[in-house]
Amino acid sequence: MVAAVVAGGVGLVAFDRDRAGEPGSGKPAVGSPPPASAGRGSSGQGRTLPALYVDPDGAAAQQVREFRLGGRTKEAALVSRIADRPTATWFADSSAEGVSRARSLVESAGKAGKMPILTLYNIPHRDCSGQSAGGAASAAEYRSWIAAMAGSLRDHDALVVLEPDAVAQAVQGCLTQELANQRYTLVSYAVSTLSANAGTRVYLDAGNPTWITDTTKLATALQRAGIERSRGFALNVANFETTRANVEYGTALSAQLGGAPFVVDTSRNGNGPAKQGPRGHEHWCNPPGRKLGDPPTTKTGNTLVDAYLWIKRPGESDGACGKGAPAAGQWWPEYALELAR
Repeated sequence: MVAAVVAGGVGLVAFDRDRAGEPGSGKPAVGSPPPASAGRGSSGQGRTLPALYVDPDGAAAQQVREFRLGGRTKEAALVSRIADRPTATWFADSSAEGVSRARSLVESAGKAGKMPILTLYNIPHRDCSGQSAGGAASAAEYRSWIAAMAGSLRDHDALVVLEPDAVAQAVQGCLTQELANQRYTLVSYAVSTLSANAGTRVYLDAGNPTWITDTTKLATALQRAGIERSRGFALNVANFETTRANVEYGTALSAQLGGAPFVVDTSRNGNGPAKQGPRGHEHWCNPPGRKLGDPPTTKTGNTLVDAYLWIKRPGESDGACGKGAPAAGQWWPEYALELAR
């Protein structure tokens, strides 16, 4: 059903490189460019991203302080490899406290002259009843939350990774057609609302290289979800695929989207993906033997790749799917130490 959105296949969504601060010929972009007031054409959303912000109050930083107080200096040094890097702060419910926390985060980052990374993860029917099931209780609640979050970010720089898994799951087919239609509408609303802020760079999540392997089908779905009004897309969130595999996949997907730039989650892909076991989740849910990947940076050496980011915060559980593993999103110091070693 999704593939029928653009007649005759995927239409190119042009990302206007001249308006985005990237050298070009000055000629009109191929296809239909986004409005000047949206996405990469917005003022303040040039090609070069501001320096990334390290949150001094993140879970890893708190763990380092706890280890030091307990005299566990070796463990503190290991977890410092996580705490000292810029990582995303996740917002996964509709609470007023979360909106206030987002405002405090961007204000603190602004005072430091840096840009924070936020992951918004609250779409209704989130994760199709999987380990991270939940999300807003209704479409109306979600719209209200997005509007409030956009308000909290206004007048500040922010890099937003929008709704991990949401579009790929709609393509995968784990939602009814009615819910899939609703999801595209809500994600499109979120892209438009957040991108209206001049300083907000929105990257719409696009899964990972081994999930939706048909980039034409995925590109069509991303178009339906409003990708043309975003900065670009995000890959490998909370996954372990190699940086090289993500760049190759992202380059192919970008070609379907008029040259859209992208970011890659490298937080835990230092050893690449684990093998899938008989239970089906061993390769993505707290797999052993993984390690930290490429450090976060906006200097990737690739004109399509805006940044390597630590979107999934290393040390936070993927779900209660292994011995001693807490629920998804909860800090797990033992796993943090394993990754850092």
